[in-house]
Amino acid sequence: MIGRPRAAVARLPEYKPGRSAAQAAAEHDLDEAVKLASNENANDPLPSVATAVAEAAFGMNRYPDHRCMEVREALAGRHSVGLDQVTVGSGSVGVLQELFAAYIDPGDEVVFPWRSFEVHPVFCAVSAASAVTVPLVNHAFDIDAIAAAVTDCTKIVILSTPNNPTGTVCSTSELLRLLAAVPDDVIVVIDEAYREFVTDPAVSDPIETIVHKHPNALVLRTFSKAYGLANLRVGYGVGHPGVIGALDKVALPFIVSGIAQVAALASLEDQAATELAERVTDILFERDRLSAAISDLGWPVVPSQANFVYLPVGERAMGLFVRLEKQGLVTRPFEGEGVRISLGTPAQNDRLLAALGIFTDAS
Repeated sequence: MIGRPRAAVARLPEYKPGRSAAQAAAEHDLDEAVKLASNENANDPLPSVATAVAEAAFGMNRYPDHRCMEVREALAGRHSVGLDQVTVGSGSVGVLQELFAAYIDPGDEVVFPWRSFEVHPVFCAVSAASAVTVPLVNHAFDIDAIAAAVTDCTKIVILSTPNNPTGTVCSTSELLRLLAAVPDDVIVVIDEAYREFVTDPAVSDPIETIVHKHPNALVLRTFSKAYGLANLRVGYGVGHPGVIGALDKVALPFIVSGIAQVAALASLEDQAATELAERVTDILFERDRLSAAISDLGWPVVPSQANFVYLPVGERAMGLFVRLEKQGLVTRPFEGEGVRISLGTPAQNDRLLAALGIFTDAS
């Protein structure tokens, strides 16, 4: 070990990105494999956005706008909020990391359901915070238990809704119940990375229904999923000006590239909105088709509000993961719990169903 890294870093749980298709193909001596592990949009970038990005590439020799002002202005207009209520970061996870940097001191508590997004315990460890996890109930959040877990030491509550990896959501009434139960000085993060795929009528837009009522609510969103900008890393947060101001103070200089800002702006244009709506409709159709077909094959599947499905197969998770990978299908296992499978193209989804149909021990 060179130097003297912090003890917290030595104990740090490592974030494990999904294996690449190339890795799987090489390991199993396959001609090719399909990656269904990282909840990416399987479609090519939106045509109008790709055109804007190509033109913007000629400006890569210059630093980008540190504050992403054009993107902030566009988002503020889109959501009918003040400019000082919007921040832009390196994906929604980048904004979440800024929140930890701005609010968490060693020993502070961060409450979140578990299982959920794997970066939450990592950020807690880096910040020397105490991670307070609340078990899921039927793969969904137990809002009353989350509220009960909040103490005088709690600084942040994180809710990823739809939840990763289960695809379940919090209803608007549940979110309001939680916010009514926790102190006003506890930031409640509503991370909506998969917002565009939500069809549950019990879920309304929290930017419209919650943020203006609860100054301690912070909504996070990203362009990585539905918009297909995962490679460019751009997301945003909407909340009270005091919270947004604190996040801006700790933001790394020029963290969002100029190309990413151009892509985000193009994604908010009317033409891209039409293209996006068509894409999302197709993805939702595939989600329903795949979920029904997986269930018909005898596999358990959690009803999803995201662009992935979750198979809660318990101790069979690693075995299923390996068997699928040998068929050239890279998924995301959670040992002893389940397997998350991102939606692919219709042909890729058919290939998945064919592979699941081969196995006879689904029950």
